[in-house]
Amino acid sequence: MRFTSFIPLLFLSLIAGCAARPIYPLPSKNADGKKQPLQTSRPYNIAHRGSNGEIPEETAAAYMRAIEEGADFIETDILSSKDGVLICFHDVTLDDTTDVAEHKEFANRKKTYEVQGVNTTGFFTVDFTIKELMKLRVKQRYSFRDQQYNGKFSIITFEEFISIALDASRVVGIYPEIKNPVLINQHVKWPGGKKFEDKFVETLNKYGYRGSYMSEDWLKQPIFIQSFAPTSLVYISNMTDSPKIFLIDDITIPTQDTNQSYWEITSDAYLDYINDYVIGIGPWKDTVVPVINNYLQTPTDLVARAHAHDLQVHPYTYRNENSFLHFNFNQDEYEEYDYWINKIGVDGLFTDFTSSLHHFQELSTPLSLDESDENSKASKLLHKIAFLVSSYGKV
Repeated sequence: MRFTSFIPLLFLSLIAGCAARPIYPLPSKNADGKKQPLQTSRPYNIAHRGSNGEIPEETAAAYMRAIEEGADFIETDILSSKDGVLICFHDVTLDDTTDVAEHKEFANRKKTYEVQGVNTTGFFTVDFTIKELMKLRVKQRYSFRDQQYNGKFSIITFEEFISIALDASRVVGIYPEIKNPVLINQHVKWPGGKKFEDKFVETLNKYGYRGSYMSEDWLKQPIFIQSFAPTSLVYISNMTDSPKIFLIDDITIPTQDTNQSYWEITSDAYLDYINDYVIGIGPWKDTVVPVINNYLQTPTDLVARAHAHDLQVHPYTYRNENSFLHFNFNQDEYEEYDYWINKIGVDGLFTDFTSSLHHFQELSTPLSLDESDENSKASKLLHKIAFLVSSYGKV
């Protein structure tokens, strides 16, 4: 289901309101229960920070665009303001994706904190109140992407993010990350001694996110909770039964909270341990299939071993630009999707370009076809032929 008329109106309203704080209503209470359900028959299309290949990341517009383009889940990173309001923002510093440097009133806010063992200097979200953060405008991270939306959109809160998913005209899942919990818990204090993780789960409970994977409750409001910090995932396991994904960084980066190596957390013993708390892993894709001189090497056995432990695998991040596509894929993002879905066998993909993954999957495995129907089988064959033809056309 597509929002072809709604999205342009959304952009116009957001851009028109950029001089003041745009208002995003909290979730509607008028759900009629007739929404198109989440697809569960093919790997999940996970909109990484929204459709951020087109629109500045983690903005309302980026998430709305991703939904319009067919995302199964919209993904976000949750941090906190100084006064404890949970926000959608990737970096712990504001420098790279906002106009904070242009605000002279904040010039004295630049600080240096230790982040995952590294002294990092910048304007940290934890040093700004939510009111101050809302004065900032977001910009595109990469200079080679469309710059026309720079300065048009503000940072949004976790609750506003949830409202976007719940008010979609079909069922759209959310995929929030407990981001840098060590840093957040060091610098932000909540009443009653509550932690970042407590506030995170409280917010999800407030809006009805509950239920184990594929349960009736989960299918109504799908969610994966993700984190690079295993202690956070273990901690919240007694607070929510929503499915959780353990994120795995590059082979050179230890876990931020337990200082464990990549090799330790991808061992069979650790996969067996973490399986009690999570239903999957989210590894950096170049650790699943190593790369040398931009060429793929022999795939590791991580996906096979994870599946043997009954864990899903959702690698990150898939990007269309030639600078991110390995030479093996002939500058064709469809070839990359085909490789990861049909050869490596992953269960979900974090992508900056929701639309291209959706179009690939509709060509190769369209949802509307019933395998038991002979006419549908013939139609599926035609779709596969169309996919092959489109691939040849790009070479």
